Amino acid sequence: MTVGVTQTKVIIVGAGPSGLSTAASLHRLSVPYIILERENCIASIFNNKSYNRLHLHLSKQACQLPHMPFPSDFPAYVPRKDFLHYLNDYASHFQINPMFGNFVKLAKFDEDRRKWNVEAEAVDGGGARRFYEAEFLVVATGETSDPFIPEVEGLGGFKGEVMHSTEYKSGEGFEGKKVLVVGAGNSGMEIALDLCNFGAKTSIVVRSPIHITPRWSINFGFKLMTHMRFIPWRWVDSFLVWTSKIMYGDLTKYGIQRPKEGPLFIKARDNRYPIVDVGTAKKIRSREIQVLPGLKSIGSNGTEVVFVNGKCYQFDVILFATGFRRSTHLWLQGGDDLINKDGFAKPMYPNHWKGENGLYCAGLAKRGLFGSAMDGQSIAQDIFNLVSK
Repeated sequence: MTVGVTQTKVIIVGAGPSGLSTAASLHRLSVPYIILERENCIASIFNNKSYNRLHLHLSKQACQLPHMPFPSDFPAYVPRKDFLHYLNDYASHFQINPMFGNFVKLAKFDEDRRKWNVEAEAVDGGGARRFYEAEFLVVATGETSDPFIPEVEGLGGFKGEVMHSTEYKSGEGFEGKKVLVVGAGNSGMEIALDLCNFGAKTSIVVRSPIHITPRWSINFGFKLMTHMRFIPWRWVDSFLVWTSKIMYGDLTKYGIQRPKEGPLFIKARDNRYPIVDVGTAKKIRSREIQVLPGLKSIGSNGTEVVFVNGKCYQFDVILFATGFRRSTHLWLQGGDDLINKDGFAKPMYPNHWKGENGLYCAGLAKRGLFGSAMDGQSIAQDIFNLVSK
């Protein structure tokens, strides 16, 4: 054993909702653990990298972490500031104290000693190395790990501002500017709405067919599947598509196509969430938000953006709401049976959270906060059962 190694029963990598859910569940079962977190706070994606107007898209019953419901006076759709308050109270209640500033560089299973050896670099400590050892390792680094901006020809020569959605807080300061939002997921759609409300001349790139659903219908569909476990997905999909047609009509004339497959089918197959509309569709239909096709390149003058249909438009700002990449493969040695090359759980739900040699993953099955809560409980109970033998 290396000198200066911190030993425990369980090492959790990541102090987001998945890591907190696992830690709280282990705490209730009196199983020792530590959490290693590279940032300086819990849930950094919500604390440091989210826009101000963010609300949880599903109702609070579907988003609360295990063993502690949201306060009864919280609104049905919890705003970011209330969610952060809840997470801080959650960590305090379950005595969760992550070891911040620990950037995990290596995790490897020692076959001889049957232990996980984890090496981390101190973020604010001049690169000092820290060593940890445990029987069990939980990968809880989340679906939204490292911001991703795709390669675009000529982007380096763009004379305006280029930013990722994780840098965006509000539309204040963008009034009168021509802003292109690249990425038509929920974040991109809501940021486009926020920009428009603050007076920005807003356009959004919609490359592929998307489902746009009212918030009430997606939550109703979720409740159906939660309380009626044997109801076929295709029935719920049909309901969601029907409500979308009633609410929004034909959006093709605005540049938006609807997929042939249902929203839940696409979510399960491609991890693409349907758009939960909070007002963007109305702005698109009124032409206040312009829908544009795929981005091709930046023009030679550095101010024009060229699209796949050959048209060019000038913009002051390009905002990439293009999601995230996961970097688990850079530090986790082994575990190929549990986590795929893209950083998601490899086995199919509901057998996705447990691998070999005491390796687990939480929140990597593309099931949002509800999935994180379920994973944390399952992992903690399984570890408790093993250490209690």
